[in-house]
Amino acid sequence: MVVKARRMGEWLRTESGSAALLVAVTIVALLWANSPMGDSYEELWHTHLGVVFGEHDYEMELHHWVNDGLMVLFFFVIGLEVRQEFAVGSLRDRRRAMVPMAAGVAGVIVPALVYLAIAGRDAVDGWGVVVGTDTAFLLGALAIVGPRMSNQLRIFLLTLTVVDDFLAVSIIGVVYTEDLKVGPLLVALAGLVGLWLLSKTSEWRSTPYVLLVIIVWVATLDSGVHPSLAGMAAGLLVPARPTERGHVERAKTLFRAYWQSPEATVARTARRGLARSISVNERLHDVLRAPVSLFVVPVFALANAGIDLGGGVLAEAFTSSITWGVVIGLVFGKLVGIALGTWLAIRAGLGKLPDGVGPGSILGGAALSGIGFTVSLLIVGLAFTDGDDAAKATVGVLTAMVGATLLGWLIFTRARVKWGETSADLPVTLDPPVDLVIDHIRGPVDAPLTVVEFLDFECPFCARTTGMWNDVHAHFGDRVRYIVRHLPLLDYHPHAMLAATAAEAAARQGKFWEMHDVLFANQAELEAEHLIVYAERLELDVNQFVADLESEEIATVIAADEQSAFASGARGTPTFFLNGHRHRGPHDARTLIDELEQAEEATSAARRRS
Repeated sequence: MVVKARRMGEWLRTESGSAALLVAVTIVALLWANSPMGDSYEELWHTHLGVVFGEHDYEMELHHWVNDGLMVLFFFVIGLEVRQEFAVGSLRDRRRAMVPMAAGVAGVIVPALVYLAIAGRDAVDGWGVVVGTDTAFLLGALAIVGPRMSNQLRIFLLTLTVVDDFLAVSIIGVVYTEDLKVGPLLVALAGLVGLWLLSKTSEWRSTPYVLLVIIVWVATLDSGVHPSLAGMAAGLLVPARPTERGHVERAKTLFRAYWQSPEATVARTARRGLARSISVNERLHDVLRAPVSLFVVPVFALANAGIDLGGGVLAEAFTSSITWGVVIGLVFGKLVGIALGTWLAIRAGLGKLPDGVGPGSILGGAALSGIGFTVSLLIVGLAFTDGDDAAKATVGVLTAMVGATLLGWLIFTRARVKWGETSADLPVTLDPPVDLVIDHIRGPVDAPLTVVEFLDFECPFCARTTGMWNDVHAHFGDRVRYIVRHLPLLDYHPHAMLAATAAEAAARQGKFWEMHDVLFANQAELEAEHLIVYAERLELDVNQFVADLESEEIATVIAADEQSAFASGARGTPTFFLNGHRHRGPHDARTLIDELEQAEEATSAARRRS
């Protein structure tokens, strides 16, 4: 029973699991609102709750506490994600981000125009309902109806929804704000400035950021601006950065001290060191992601999706221009907008489609982007003061969710059957396979388990994994072999190509692995004069070594490894292939050992069956 509960918890944390949870909660809300106990549904969300703090009295209905309170966490997490994408994610490389960013902008403008063309005369304010995409639902639907391998498409859609979410929240804060109060607004702005200043001080503790975010939320609540904008803005100001090698090494030293002396004070110091090695943005995101997806958003769905469909409401909705404006705006407006934005960006030379992603997959993802749900339902409550109009718009949002999913499934099916787009991802198989003559191999050449790493000698993450082989080899012994191939990332590491050449030059004298270890031990010193010193230290023929640094044959060997990386789906370092298949996720020794053990067990089971 405990195992089943654990598995259920793990599944709910997946994208398909969280989407299924939202669907279930939405159905519960609809059944509850239309059951004999429907009055209790209304009474619950209209219950008044208040917090008194000195002279300040914050009293709202439970429905408002959910929409204006809990949902701030949702938008705060979105802000954190956007900041991460700009600092270390897909938006860091502007060349790769331009196409999905253009698609995201068009995916906001076109649906709004479609809605206004259909329903503008009856409900102009409702155009904001169709601009947003529910990222959780989108990714969940993609996992269910999309290609089996769709990571590259997923990254494209995530980048797109970053723009979508930012614009949608800006629209909420600007368009749907009434009774603006200058005093509280200035306090909120001061809190945001405080967050910005705090990020400039390299403050690594999360508590000061959390306190300022609370101040910004309370002040925004008083100001009349919708708190969603404050949540997004606050998240954008929490600093994100790549993990620095020095911080990781210090954390390792502190943990070693605790291992040698397991005392409370040493443990506290080690915890601080571990926390300091990870950006405050990433730590807050990690803490909040599960509660937001498993509690905040489902509670929001429960509070907003329950509309009473009795008394002919459903029939009236499907004859209303408001409902059809929402449905067509989301289902077809999003599809046309994103497809058009993508096409125009590519034609303008701003970029290209992600590797491994075809036009059919882009169309399928664009169709799924018509799932508005969370942001759409939130704007329904802001745009429509008339309950009947709000019900019609809500029916449109729920109908569009079903329609967009079905349309996406149809497009993905056609892309797979008619256009041969069976995948929307990079290749996952090592190409070419291990060559016993050309490849550099540690361990027995005929070992049944194989670890291949594409590396860059100047990459700090590769340096951290160099000790991985010792742990893997200690566990498996002669049952495993280790192969490396070159993937110098010249855009980030200017000395990587020269270091790779030095390793191959040493290989010509039978000292590849010795040079491999020396280069990683001296990553900060990879100039030509340093390499010559290393060659002398390894007792190489220095004249031959220097001549080989200019060798066209060695350049050809490295180019072949780079081509292998491209053909195999490796785009960064380190990238690991275990028994010929690209590994995803953490690449610490324990994770790799677990995956290799599973592969070994699967092979043994197959042999027993045969």
